[in-house]
Amino acid sequence: MTDVTPGVTLQEALALPTFRRAAPDVVAGRSGLDRPIRWVHATERPDVGALLRPGDLLLTMGTGLPPDEDSAGLVAFVDDLVEVDSAGLVVELGRRWGSAVPAALVEACEHHGLPLVVLGQETRFAALAQEIGERVVDQQLTELREAQRVHETFTELSFSEAGPAEILQAVQRLAAGPVVVENAQHRPLDYLPGPADVGGFLDGWPARSRRVEVAGRTGWDAGNGWLVTRLGTAEQAWGRLVIGSPAAPSQRLVAVAERAAAALALHRLHDRDRGTLMRRTHLELVAGLTDDPDSEESIRRCELAGFPVRRRTFVGVVVRPRVDGASPADLDEVAATVVRAAHGLRLPALVCEVERDLRVLVSLARSADAEDLVDRVAARVLAHHDVVMAAGRWVSERTGIARTLTEAGQVADAAPHSRREADPVVHRLADLHLRGLLGLFGEDDRLRLFVERELAPLKRHDRADGSRTDLLAALRALLLHPASKTEAAASLHLSRAAFYDRLARIESLLDADLDDPDVRVSLHVALLADELSDDVSGPGGK
Repeated sequence: MTDVTPGVTLQEALALPTFRRAAPDVVAGRSGLDRPIRWVHATERPDVGALLRPGDLLLTMGTGLPPDEDSAGLVAFVDDLVEVDSAGLVVELGRRWGSAVPAALVEACEHHGLPLVVLGQETRFAALAQEIGERVVDQQLTELREAQRVHETFTELSFSEAGPAEILQAVQRLAAGPVVVENAQHRPLDYLPGPADVGGFLDGWPARSRRVEVAGRTGWDAGNGWLVTRLGTAEQAWGRLVIGSPAAPSQRLVAVAERAAAALALHRLHDRDRGTLMRRTHLELVAGLTDDPDSEESIRRCELAGFPVRRRTFVGVVVRPRVDGASPADLDEVAATVVRAAHGLRLPALVCEVERDLRVLVSLARSADAEDLVDRVAARVLAHHDVVMAAGRWVSERTGIARTLTEAGQVADAAPHSRREADPVVHRLADLHLRGLLGLFGEDDRLRLFVERELAPLKRHDRADGSRTDLLAALRALLLHPASKTEAAASLHLSRAAFYDRLARIESLLDADLDDPDVRVSLHVALLADELSDDVSGPGGK
């Protein structure tokens, strides 16, 4: 980030009427024309560097500069301008130099990338300074108005005790770009798309985010085009706010990010569990049952809350809003729907929030059909919200409560993040097969090394080759259509010849026979594990 106050750039100033009439010619430092001008000074003093501030543009006729033969003096003059981070040097020809400025001056400016503009026509420096100054002031006033707008927006949000959804909607509106809140494990918790989003902003999020390190509280990652702000303190960061910013962010956008981070932190401070009083109470009850299921105090509190725990069957359920849709579900509304659905079926349930997931513990009579009742609750919820519903296996003892809740979370992590027509109403471990097994491994380093060993050559090829050939996509198509390479090619809209050519490249890079069943199984496992690692709805490291 630059410390220079945003203003009109020298490139923009050259297009102003007074400048154009002076016949400007950029003879050096053209790469620096995008520097913002903070103010304009006209002087003939050679020691003017001591009077300038970063971003100041200097106008001169050169009468006070060192003699032409004093190349070292001219170079030292330019060095002074560079040292104070001047926006550029404008020289009017005629009074000191007739048709060209000394080569030493040109070379020194070009060496440092300092714009050097010569004016072929006589002009009034006062008029030039006034015209540029007015533009600078206008832009600064615009920045001030925008800063005031940002200030008023977040002040109003603070007074109204706005929640995360309202804060992020304000950020999306002010930034006119996509906004993501991720937790400390790089799993997106909230996502609002930008007006120009065409999809894919969250693709491979956890893996990409782990590679982004920002010094200080806020920084810009040019590779991803992300403005990243830490949420929480350096010692206790609980996540990051990410705003899509393909170009270097303005100070206004940085202010939006940091005010939003402060608003989210304030909300978290006032309501650490981000739920209603009921959900906070339920969280305490669930924690008591999982930490010490036989505690008489926990049992008594549950029964007082209308949640029977003696001689009951328990099922853990995780409800996770999908964050890659056009309008992610509001967690407060989802929680209310879950409560209404359970109440409508006369099912005692504890509903609490943990890291933007709803964890639900259902208590049933031992004679009840646990799976059917959970499916009926899920059907009512899915009728209103785009969420992933995952359940652990039922348990008949309080000591198994932690296990069924943990399993529900693992199933949610392994479930496909995009809705498919064949998806069950509730995902269970038995439905996920190999995907479920891999989900249980989580961030195991041995699994990561296996994926890297199997797929790294193809990933390197695809990165180097750009969009011309996608070998990973070709491999995935082959494995998804094991009985017909013709169908596999058609799924990619490729001819058989082109598809076979890609398969040959894969075999060459991997030094493997794709017709070998063991090779296919190994690659299929690696692809699934890689997908789970980069799944935007996964935990990113639970």
